[in-house]
Amino acid sequence: MAIQFQYNKTSLQMLEKNLKMRVRALPTIKNKESALRLEVKRAKDEILKLEEEMEQRIAAYDKMLALWGEFDTTLLHVDDVKMGIRKIAGVRIPVLEEVFYTTKPFSLFNSPKWFADGLTQLKELAQVGIEREFCSQKLHLLEYARKKTTQKVNLFEKVQIPGYEDAVRKIKRFMEDEENLSKSSQKIVKSRQQQLKEAEL
Repeated sequence: MAIQFQYNKTSLQMLEKNLKMRVRALPTIKNKESALRLEVKRAKDEILKLEEEMEQRIAAYDKMLALWGEFDTTLLHVDDVKMGIRKIAGVRIPVLEEVFYTTKPFSLFNSPKWFADGLTQLKELAQVGIEREFCSQKLHLLEYARKKTTQKVNLFEKVQIPGYEDAVRKIKRFMEDEENLSKSSQKIVKSRQQQLKEAEL
C-alpha cells in the first residue's frame, strides 16, 4: 500500500501524526489479539469437554436403549432459551443463561418407574447439547474477531508503520536537500554580488 503524500511541512505533520497514532495503538491491538487467542483456545477446550460429556451421556443412554423404545418422546419439550451477552476483548458473545422446558404431565402409576429418571436424563442431554451449540457460536465469533485483529496487527506492523516511516524520511530528506540548495544558491548569489562590487571598485 503506497502512502500518498506531498513534499511539504503540512503533509509531513499529517504523516507524523498518523504514524504516532499507529505506533501508540499497536500494543493495544496486540494485547487484544493475544487475549482473543487465549479465549479461542478456552472455547475449543470447552467444546471438547462438552462433546466428551455428551458422548458419556449418550453411552449411558445406549445402555437402556431397549427401554427408550417405550418412552413417550412428547413428554419433554424445549420451549425457550434465555441468553445474555458478554463482552470478551471487545467482542459481543452470546451466553446461555437458562433453558426453559415443558414437561407434559404423566401418570406415575401407569408409566414405568424410570420415566422420571428418563426425563431428567433427557433434560441433562438437551442442556449439554444446547451449551455445546452456544460454545460453537462463541468459538466462531471469537475466531472471526481474532482473524480480523491479526490482520490489523499485520497491516500496522508490516505495511502502514514502515510506509509512514519511509514517507516521513523521504519528506525530511527532500526538505533538507531543498534547504541545502537554498543556502548554496544564497552563497553563490552573495559571492557574485561581492565579486561585482569588487569589480566596480
